[in-house]
Amino acid sequence: MPYAVVAHYRCAPEDDAAVRVALREMRERTRGEPANLAYEVHAEAGVPGSFVLYELYVDRAGFDAHSAAPYFAELIVERVRPLLTERTVTFAEVV
Repeated sequence: MPYAVVAHYRCAPEDDAAVRVALREMRERTRGEPANLAYEVHAEAGVPGSFVLYELYVDRAGFDAHSAAPYFAELIVERVRPLLTERTVTFAEVV
C-alpha cells in the first residue's frame, strides 16, 4: 500500500541556500530508489527558508529503506536538520 510523507521545514533565511542545495541533492538520489514513486521539494512562495517536501513510496518498508540510506544521514540528518528552526512531518497511508 502506498506510503506518503509530507514534511515542512523552516530555517533562518540566511540558511535557505544551504538547505536548498542539500534538498535538491536528496531529491535526485531518492528518485533513484526502487521503492520511491515521487519526491518533490517546494520552496514556500514569498517565505525564505520555508520548504514543503512530498514523498511517496510503494509501502512503509520502502520509506524505511530510504531513511536507512547513507545519503539520508549525510544530507538530512547531518546537513539539513541542524539548520532547521522548525520541522513537522506527517506520515499517511491510502484509505
